[in-house]
Amino acid sequence: MVADPEAKARKRRETLAAFLRAEAAAQGFDLCRVTTPDAIPLAPERLDAFLEAGHHGTMEWMEQTRERRADPRVLWPEVRSVVLFGFNYGPEEDPRALSARPDKAVISVYARHRDYHDVIKGRLKEIATRFAARAGEDVKVFVDTAPVMEKPLAAAAGLGWQGKHTNLVSREFGSWLFLGSLFTTAELSIDEAERDHCGSCRACLDACPTNAFPAPYRIDARRCISYLTIEHRGTIDPALRPLFGNRIYGCDDCLAACPWNKFAQAASEMKLRARDDLKAPDIAFFLTFDDPTFRSFFSGSPVKRIGRNRFVRNVLIAAGNSDNRGFIAACTALLDDASPEVRGMAVWALARLTTPDELRALRDGRAPDADPDVALEWTMAGAAA
Repeated sequence: MVADPEAKARKRRETLAAFLRAEAAAQGFDLCRVTTPDAIPLAPERLDAFLEAGHHGTMEWMEQTRERRADPRVLWPEVRSVVLFGFNYGPEEDPRALSARPDKAVISVYARHRDYHDVIKGRLKEIATRFAARAGEDVKVFVDTAPVMEKPLAAAAGLGWQGKHTNLVSREFGSWLFLGSLFTTAELSIDEAERDHCGSCRACLDACPTNAFPAPYRIDARRCISYLTIEHRGTIDPALRPLFGNRIYGCDDCLAACPWNKFAQAASEMKLRARDDLKAPDIAFFLTFDDPTFRSFFSGSPVKRIGRNRFVRNVLIAAGNSDNRGFIAACTALLDDASPEVRGMAVWALARLTTPDELRALRDGRAPDADPDVALEWTMAGAAA
């Protein structure tokens, strides 16, 4: 009896998909589902609108990779299936609680331990190696750094849906999923997409400290604390700085506000659970960081990639928002920092922490700063005083 070719092909698709799910579970992934490379037909139009509105800020690489980002088949024409993996990184408690302690610094949940890119990509590569040997097909793996629109692809694969905050939401893990993808030339059985379960809820939109959402499902990175503290170089809009509170690297408020987090679980992977010294770190401690100390303290952490100067810039904003005069001495010392980025924010912080007479004394005791941005900070500080 001659085997039905279509039945044989279907069996192969199902077997290979099951193999991937088993390998994913063995590597600690919480979700593994499959979609097709043409599953996000609305992505090009939505990406174009995002870029044309300037909502990407200074992230020029999004514009430069527009075509590859919008369509996986442009990135790799041979791809026939896209496998999405989800890795839970849920916090042990609501990260917003630390906002009520202005002497402490808030670092986004995802950055409180090892760099997730390294943790996840290493495991994806192991899965890819075994899958390629099993299937006899080509594979490529991506974790966030390639021009892949992982969130809409993950929604198409059924890992969750993109909430009104534009991030993925899972019925099982809330807002706390790292995503990775495996592209392959193999044909796999496809999973169903997840439908949107946001309904009339707007908790994530209302939680944003800087009103970074011009409308549901749309984000303006130029007002987003995560973008401003991580991606944005140079000075930060003075009107937004007071809204940062004590957030120095990223912001989780829109994620943490989602009601679906009631089903979330704390991360089980120890490399992704918060280091004890990053759960509630002191602002005063970070204000003392020089470059070697910064590099050593954040070795293996995603925080390291923004560099010491941008990091201390963020810490100074938190210090200025603290109303804690105990930070004045450390901020004053940073007026002589080699980085104009740091000097400028030291001026701003001191303008918030000192009296007008104290601020004038600080300025009168030093030569005018040659950097125009720092000079402008002194001018604005004087006007405010």
